[in-house]
Amino acid sequence: MNDSSQVGGSLKYGRSMEALPGPSIIPDRVLRAMAAPMRDIYSDEMMEMSQHIFATLPQLAHTTAETFIPISNGHGAWQMALCNTLSRGDTVLVLESGRFAVIWGEMAALSGIEVEVLPGSDRGPIDAAAVQDRLDQDVDHEIKAILCVQTDTAIGVRNDISAIRAAIDAASHPALFMVDCIASFGCEPFYMDDWGVDITVAACQKGLMVPPGLGFLWANDKAVAANESADLRIGYLDWNSRMNVKVHYEYYAGTPPVSHMYGLTEALAMIEEEGGIEAVWNRHTILASAVWAAVEAWSTPGGIEPNIEDRSNRSTAVTAIRTGSIDATELRRVCQERAGLVLGVGIGDLVGETFRIGHMGHLNPPMILGTIGTVEAALLSMGSPIGSSGAAAAAEAISAAL
Repeated sequence: MNDSSQVGGSLKYGRSMEALPGPSIIPDRVLRAMAAPMRDIYSDEMMEMSQHIFATLPQLAHTTAETFIPISNGHGAWQMALCNTLSRGDTVLVLESGRFAVIWGEMAALSGIEVEVLPGSDRGPIDAAAVQDRLDQDVDHEIKAILCVQTDTAIGVRNDISAIRAAIDAASHPALFMVDCIASFGCEPFYMDDWGVDITVAACQKGLMVPPGLGFLWANDKAVAANESADLRIGYLDWNSRMNVKVHYEYYAGTPPVSHMYGLTEALAMIEEEGGIEAVWNRHTILASAVWAAVEAWSTPGGIEPNIEDRSNRSTAVTAIRTGSIDATELRRVCQERAGLVLGVGIGDLVGETFRIGHMGHLNPPMILGTIGTVEAALLSMGSPIGSSGAAAAAEAISAAL
């Protein structure tokens, strides 16, 4: 008989698993829906589909705000938020929290907006008290908008949006409050109206389980009114042309994204079948807790540790994991090339120091436990120091919910 320990090759030859923080795994039924042939975009069927989408999306954001869908990634929704409400020379305050709020600010700067960054930590959430202190100093209300993220995928943080709103109110500041939910939408609890958010931006490729290509934006009455004085308005992104729709293509300022509409309709149906968005949030909380339990079990001095130390500040969509003396690049290589598991790379200031596990969208216990078990096997194969079995800890965390 052959000694299997002497046989070369890889164990990756099955269905690969992507544990990326977006684009997330696309359900087979969404992929099948998107394979439908093109339809007459002026048909009643297509108009009714758009009406359903535009009626359902605000329910997921818990808002009555106006809904817009630019055919773009989330950066297109960023630009739509900026150009419809601000003017050249206006000042925005970016609340640093990892990488992506700062990039949003960089986009604003390219559009002629003055950008101030309130420094933050890469290991914790936005400090609401610091936000209030800065706004208290802005006695002339030169800051016209405040930009932040609910979840930053680079560091795996979850920011307390209601606490930031309270800080803005405590300073009696009139700036627009804009929140990026691109990574968190469909994964984290979010209550746009109750939390006093003026503009929310999101996208389809993470919690909503659809390939990249659709941005989402919700604008309340205060934000819509700001459009009247904005001088950055861009034809395609001008949301005035998308209001009071009479013919179907006006929803999208041109030809509708037919395949994405079919896919999104199917994804929204899956959310409803699961029991609604609250049930989806609960599933994400349970699966995230299993990942956290694993990382905490692996943790050891000089080795693995969670980037965000306090569980209450961790995202239920993505976990960033510091590796200490362990080579994060080699760990990812072993997982991908030897076992068929694709992990998220460290980005920004954490390149080479972290890897990331995305736990967003179309996921269940076998997928999470398989990811954790494979990472643990890779760590053991590399001789990496670990405290105890993360796989056992993750299983125990999930067992409480079964």
